[in-house]
Amino acid sequence: MSLPKKLHVKQGDTVMVISGKDAGKVGKVQSALPREGKIVVEGVNMVTRHVRPRNASEQGGRIEREGAIYASKVMLYCDKCKKPTRISKQTLADGTKVRVCKKCGETFAK
Repeated sequence: MSLPKKLHVKQGDTVMVISGKDAGKVGKVQSALPREGKIVVEGVNMVTRHVRPRNASEQGGRIEREGAIYASKVMLYCDKCKKPTRISKQTLADGTKVRVCKKCGETFAK
């Protein structure tokens, strides 16, 4: 059994897809799956699920929803410089650690 990988993005981060069929799309991370090394991004990698009605009042059919993609296919997106970026980690004077955009120096919220 391998230990879970540490992902470079967190739930709620804005990311840009850099490779694959959805390259160039920007969206928020809905959930992170560190054991698989994957994330779910809103509006990216849409898959069709065929669902059966669970009870008489519910309707079945085909539902489109987001599928998981590998976290290595995305980069954190900086809203200030409007570009995908790498991050560095800095410690502030009060001792808190923050993630910082390498291109413009903007800090990302925790």
